[in-house]
Amino acid sequence: MESLVVTANGVNNGVKEKKKLVGATSLSSGSSDLEEESSSVECVKRVSNKTRKRSKADEIKAKSSRKKRRVGSGGDDDECEEKKKKQRSSVKRRAKEEVEEEVVDDEKKNRERKLQVVPFSKATSRSRRKNSDSADVWFRGNEIDVVSASSSRFDSELLDSHLKIEYWNDCRSMTRNLKADLGDLAICHQCSQGERRYLFICTFCEERLYCLPCIKKWYPHMTKDDVIDQCPFCRRTCNCSSCLHSSGLIETSKRKLNNDERFYHLQYLIVSMLPFLKKFCKAQDQEIETEAKVQVASQDDISESLCSNEERVFCNHCATSIVDLHRSCTKCSYELCLNCCEEIRGGGLSERSEVKLEFENKGARYMHGEDAEPSSSSVSKDETINITSIKWNADENGSIPCAPKELGGCGESVLELKRILPVTWMSDLEHKAETFLASYIMDPTMSYCRCSSDLDESMKRKAASRDGSNDNYLYSPDSFDVLMQEELLHFQEHWSKGEPVIVRNSLDITAGLSWEPMVMWRALCENVDSPTSTNMSDVKAIDCLANCAVKIDTRCFFEGYSKGRTYANFWPEMLKLKDWPPSDKFENLLPRHCDEFISALPFQEYSDPRSGILNIAAKLPERILKPDLGPKTYIAYGTSDELGRGDSVTKLHCDMSDAVNILMHTAEVTITEEQRAAIEALKQKHKQQNEKELQEQIGSEGKEIVSYENEYHDETGGALWDIFRREDVPKLEEYLRKHCKEFRHTFCSRVKKVYHPIHDQYCFLTVEHKRKLKAEFGIEPWTFVQKLGEAVFIPAGCPHQVRNLKSCTKVAVDFVSPENIDECLRLTDEFRQLPKNHKAREDKLEIKKMVIYAVEQALKEVETLLADLS
Repeated sequence: MESLVVTANGVNNGVKEKKKLVGATSLSSGSSDLEEESSSVECVKRVSNKTRKRSKADEIKAKSSRKKRRVGSGGDDDECEEKKKKQRSSVKRRAKEEVEEEVVDDEKKNRERKLQVVPFSKATSRSRRKNSDSADVWFRGNEIDVVSASSSRFDSELLDSHLKIEYWNDCRSMTRNLKADLGDLAICHQCSQGERRYLFICTFCEERLYCLPCIKKWYPHMTKDDVIDQCPFCRRTCNCSSCLHSSGLIETSKRKLNNDERFYHLQYLIVSMLPFLKKFCKAQDQEIETEAKVQVASQDDISESLCSNEERVFCNHCATSIVDLHRSCTKCSYELCLNCCEEIRGGGLSERSEVKLEFENKGARYMHGEDAEPSSSSVSKDETINITSIKWNADENGSIPCAPKELGGCGESVLELKRILPVTWMSDLEHKAETFLASYIMDPTMSYCRCSSDLDESMKRKAASRDGSNDNYLYSPDSFDVLMQEELLHFQEHWSKGEPVIVRNSLDITAGLSWEPMVMWRALCENVDSPTSTNMSDVKAIDCLANCAVKIDTRCFFEGYSKGRTYANFWPEMLKLKDWPPSDKFENLLPRHCDEFISALPFQEYSDPRSGILNIAAKLPERILKPDLGPKTYIAYGTSDELGRGDSVTKLHCDMSDAVNILMHTAEVTITEEQRAAIEALKQKHKQQNEKELQEQIGSEGKEIVSYENEYHDETGGALWDIFRREDVPKLEEYLRKHCKEFRHTFCSRVKKVYHPIHDQYCFLTVEHKRKLKAEFGIEPWTFVQKLGEAVFIPAGCPHQVRNLKSCTKVAVDFVSPENIDECLRLTDEFRQLPKNHKAREDKLEIKKMVIYAVEQALKEVETLLADLS
């Protein structure tokens, strides 16, 4: 590309040169940065000051002059400004036309020069070098010279060295021009430095500059030409400290809904939620009737419980969230939910045993297949305090005394009925929803599923091989397809059946912000407004072999993310960060990354945590304390080979809500042949240790045949997922109870007992376990590899596990869809049956509260829409 040479005063001298040169800048040639930069011979563009936009320095001067003129101009300022804008635009247009004419002239001269080449003057294109074995032919006038390849290489290197000198001399000349023009403002937008650096100015905004070290370090996928064409800031991918701590730089919503679409979605939402609202109201009416038998009182006489919107109220017995009516002790403030009241009156109070299970630490040698260390003195404890012998019964009239002291109450006074919400508020809401639906009947939906057709092979992915089943393929559209209304209806058909959905290429619709872990870490360290920035030198990671938290230097962790880490015996050391950064305010700590993630979310009507119209969790009012549903980041090491022990995995578990998980970044670690041989030897030790221990525990039938066969070798894959169907959960639980002693957990100790085989999160099913599961119980999961940029939708109630095939950075967010309210309520009731100190027992979702407020919010939005449509 041809360019104009600019003199020191920034004026075009009219001389044209045929060189591809960068608008690079530097004031010194003696720094280490310049030495590194001069190793590259890449030639880039030059920018004429004549066609540049007004710089920051120019704007400052202009502002001061405008202030002086504004004193006498009065009300003519606006007209003058408009005239000036028009003049500036016409000047820019003329300048652009002049440059284009000059480029055409230079190209013409370039063609003429090719016919008058000096002897041995060779083109600088490096593509010619591959033909080094053949002779090169050059034209000089009407004669033909044949030059050997070795002579051509010598001349080429000589010419390259001359080009380097001219290139960097021109860079220094342009640096002086920029310094003269911008002064102290000639600094890199990324690092705010300008001394001893080559700077490249963006020809798109003609304002921001980036230095070569920052381009190489923070934008490795971009060349200098790319930055000059359009800088990272203009591309909305700038990861400087200022941009990473800014929100609203990009549009997160990918599809704007019109009023008709919004009305349809809100109507669909109310239809889905109304049956559950009626169920809640019925339970409260029954409790009010029981209260009327105890004491003659109306609904208006129920006293209000003092509770602010910034606190959550939980049942002291089952840890379930309390939304409205409940019973409370006036003496000790013990509170009981309506479900527990019903169980006590029916004589079937669910068991709430306390458990304390500690895994025995037999030392590091044991974890690698050796015998337990003699110094190991920890003893496995399994203590259970059962409360079935403790009596807690209701009186004949239905009144319930406070819980006994063994259960946390006082056992003296009678529990009184209390309310949190206004009187008749829920019943009025129910009546209002019924009236609306009676006035506007919802049209029946058509089927948009084309997965059974052979025409849409690209829209589905095989994930199972169940005999006689029609759900072996999963719906897998492209990210651009999901922007159409028809694909949303297609998604709803699969989603309502409890099937996972995989959306391909989700990152293709984003700006392209870097998800390198070091970029995110730098953003946290430079967040001056957050106390988290002072605690980022170290992180607490999970060692996957011991399943214990370890403290590690943050830089060392991220180096291991890209280069790998091993123990002394060459066994891969797998570390992972869960819910990182260590705060529930991801949006506050990494606002730009949060916006980028939300913009990548497919089917935002469901998944958008801020404004998803079908996301029930997004309907909670601002005044109400919200559950922590994310987004959350999961950064972990990984390896393609299944180790069988210490794999980088998320163990089998079941979430209370729906979720979507996007693979944002991967890094592959190379394993040497020496390390691979050591791994195979250690696997044999592990196998012998497994067989020996199982034989000691359950006899000769306990022989374990472990297969480490790797079924998946997809180079583009990052994580291996196994998701089970809801209808297969009973058989899955039966298998896990039967084979629980074959699994290892903390310190690689054997699992001796499970309280809930899935919610305990003790088990990960290897390839061999999945084969045994299908052979014994006839079930198998959906198994697929998640690739970079793919979004996986997991329905509530579907047990799943994940193994990282590479080092992965995933971001996930939970949501609540109207199709899965029933499953969320079932899981809430299942979690309340867990032991009292179980880690999964707390009702963190508060689904009942969500449904009630979502109905209210949907009705308000419908009223507004009806007013607009009328």
